[in-house]
Amino acid sequence: MKKILISAAVVAGVAFGMNGQANAACGEFQMSDMNWPSATLMANVDKIILEEGFGCKIELIPGATTATFATMNEKGQPHVAAELWTNAVSVELEKAMSEGRLHSAIKGPITELGEGWWVTPGTLKRNPEFKTVLDILERPDLFPDKEDPSKGAFIGCPAGWGCQLSNQQLFKAFEMEKKGWVLVDPGSQAGLDASMAKAAQRDQNWLGYYWSPTAPVGKYEMQLMDFGVPFVGHDHWNSCIALGPEKCADPKPSAWTESVVQTVVTPEIKSMPDVMTYFSSRIYPGPIMNGMLVYMEENQATGPDAALEFLDQHQDIWTKWVSADVAAKVKKSL
Repeated sequence: MKKILISAAVVAGVAFGMNGQANAACGEFQMSDMNWPSATLMANVDKIILEEGFGCKIELIPGATTATFATMNEKGQPHVAAELWTNAVSVELEKAMSEGRLHSAIKGPITELGEGWWVTPGTLKRNPEFKTVLDILERPDLFPDKEDPSKGAFIGCPAGWGCQLSNQQLFKAFEMEKKGWVLVDPGSQAGLDASMAKAAQRDQNWLGYYWSPTAPVGKYEMQLMDFGVPFVGHDHWNSCIALGPEKCADPKPSAWTESVVQTVVTPEIKSMPDVMTYFSSRIYPGPIMNGMLVYMEENQATGPDAALEFLDQHQDIWTKWVSADVAAKVKKSL
């Protein structure tokens, strides 16, 4: 079955503006329903809006970052990856885009996302002088390690995670051991989450690695810290910090590398102006996304469940992505 059915109007070169969105026939195509909460929420919201508001027919295909990218790059399917974290495939993606196999519909579909070092909100309330990581590193006494309370505890990544190497290198680059810190391996994501949750629930100080959008960041209102130093550059990050202490003995202090997230599409979608306009307008505020992830966790909500909750509770956000005509059709379907 042909997956992309472009209307005669589009073939003829008729471009629809925002006011004509609801009448644009966009046909049938596949979207990746990737295996983490924010991505499945986004895919299911897209499915409802595109089907009910634009008259599309969407098939959601299970996926993950590298597998989805590979099939899009090699086979042209699925046609859309709503939340593709592109750091892991940056070289291949750049090549695919330069050769016209893939296109970016929007860079940054979620605001305030990324990795880095976080603290509990109580940490900053009690210590308003903490403006950057550099400030915090001078006070290991406020973050006592449970094994050795004379040392400050920095909670890193579990062994085997790629971010473990980067955290080891930054721990070394900032001379944290000399300043009285220990790097704690939480053992697993469950251990990392439990460490954060315990500190937040008890209103204790906590410093550690994490990322957003995630339910724990939203649930506990975790605060991402500025490192107080600039990003060292991709060359040093990729050739030293990301490789770990066994492969690079002289890491330089640095902010965390930027996490790049894009909505990536195939040429078929690129040829649909109304769909591309929708994707380029579709931006989730980070705090709202984190709140939705908390909802999904606490209610064991599926992607379709969460999409309906988002569309019902956050009409002030998504109605700005589409025309009034499209918004009315979507609202009527809920």
